[in-house]
Amino acid sequence: MTVLTASQALSSGRGRIVTLSRRSLETARIRVLLIAGIFALVALAALLRIFWFGLTDHAARTTTLEDALLPPRGEITDRNGVPLARAFPAYALWFNPKALGDSGDPLVKGPRQVAAELAAIFPDLDQAALAQRLASGRPGYLRRRVLPEDANEVQAIGELALEMPQENDRHYPQGRMAAHVLGYVAADDHGRVGMEAVLDKQLTDPATRGTPVALSLDTRVQGALEDELRRGMLSTNAVGAAGIVLDVDTGEVLALASLPEFDPNRIDSEGQALMFNRVTNQVYELGSTFKPLTIAAAIDAGVVRNFGKHYNAAPVVAGRFTIKDSHPLGASLNVPQMLIHSSNTVTARIADELGPVRMRQAMIDMGMNERPYIELPARGFPLWPGKNWARLQAMTVGYGHGIAVTPLHLASAYAAMVNGGIWRPATLRKVEPGKAAKGRRVFKASTSSRMRQLLRMIALYGTGRNADAPGYRVGGKTGSAEKPGAGGYRKSSLVSTFAAAFPMDRPRYVIIAMLDEPQGTTASSFQRTAAWNAAPVVGRLVPRIGPILGVRPDDTRDVDISDLKPLVGGAK
Repeated sequence: MTVLTASQALSSGRGRIVTLSRRSLETARIRVLLIAGIFALVALAALLRIFWFGLTDHAARTTTLEDALLPPRGEITDRNGVPLARAFPAYALWFNPKALGDSGDPLVKGPRQVAAELAAIFPDLDQAALAQRLASGRPGYLRRRVLPEDANEVQAIGELALEMPQENDRHYPQGRMAAHVLGYVAADDHGRVGMEAVLDKQLTDPATRGTPVALSLDTRVQGALEDELRRGMLSTNAVGAAGIVLDVDTGEVLALASLPEFDPNRIDSEGQALMFNRVTNQVYELGSTFKPLTIAAAIDAGVVRNFGKHYNAAPVVAGRFTIKDSHPLGASLNVPQMLIHSSNTVTARIADELGPVRMRQAMIDMGMNERPYIELPARGFPLWPGKNWARLQAMTVGYGHGIAVTPLHLASAYAAMVNGGIWRPATLRKVEPGKAAKGRRVFKASTSSRMRQLLRMIALYGTGRNADAPGYRVGGKTGSAEKPGAGGYRKSSLVSTFAAAFPMDRPRYVIIAMLDEPQGTTASSFQRTAAWNAAPVVGRLVPRIGPILGVRPDDTRDVDISDLKPLVGGAK
């Protein structure tokens, strides 16, 4: 047995302490290195993520109080900030058959009694169908968009299975106004049909939904347009109506209406059936409203130079077809007389001189061969005659037959005809001053000046007299076209249109008013043509919207028609 001295024991103890100290230092050093390595990896990962975001532009978004306070869907307003669509908290009525557990009837009072009490709160509910639904035990919505006071009455029924979850709902404070422009928001919280669909991403993106989207519409103009179209439609028993007010210099749509309209606050089967937009989606043969466009193209091409020249007004024979006027207008007519009296035969002869190639190109220049230019998703494709137009085709297109377009096509073409010759796409977005689309020239400025004179003469002396609002210098052209049907045109079904602009000494706005299948009634002096039903709509509308748009009546101003007036003959 070895016995250590005191000095040896002390030395041995010190050695063990030194060894333990070294091991502790090494362990600490390893831990420090390990922690440093972890921090380095985290830093590297963060740098790589930042680099990735820099490449992909997918920045991380943290939820802030500001985000939480944002509406779930952005607001839509008119050009003056008047709300057209906004989100608000609402209640829904949900049936939860499991509220009382899996055993027994989910309703204490029974399906029939509960259905009766709910029908007393919501009279539009089908009580029998509701009772059957409750008896089936199938969970789901019984009603969306429940007012707070109605929610309190539902709670008072005392059924736990009737739950009232709070949701975010879309509300249209102007009711049915501009329904075809706005569209609606479906149950999946995405927009449908109108600008709700077009702006869906912008309205739901947290980065942009806090800023209201201003449309080009003016609710005051929109309301007046809908009111006058509805009056015209109801007074003539028409099946529908359509209209648009367009800024000729910017392409902004101040109002757009398709009647009958739907209610975006309540989408049902009836509303679904009324969503078709007659302004942008339905194509029509718009008849004599095309005659000024034909004359403008002929003036531009040098075919019409002498406005005193008389053209044969007898029926035109082209192959197997004969083109006639609705009634005899005399042996011959000059261009002002032709437009004032709306002669098909003289228009056909001028279109024949213009020729199929130039007539077709003029229509292309005005966008008549493409869907109308506007943001709305529903845009009708024209019934276009094709590539090679025959002689008869050019003649009939000249007076608005053989080609079918939307009222919006016509509005954009008339804007170009009166604004100095520049065609611009229509837009439903508010355009800031100086930011209007450049557009393209389709008519010479001198041609546009002549057409302003001629359109004004039609309102003074011709078929457009019922549209002449005193002091507003209205100009425009009527169009009454038979609707095509099985075996040919249906003489009993007309599309009546008036295409107008005002004030004609400095045009600022184009108006299209169209009635679908109007009937001869007392209000229209038992006439079905546009001069007696569509033109009066414009005549009543212009004085309502003129002052709103900064155009006040002025009897001291007008277009100078002194060089053309002697050519009319009998005009007073």
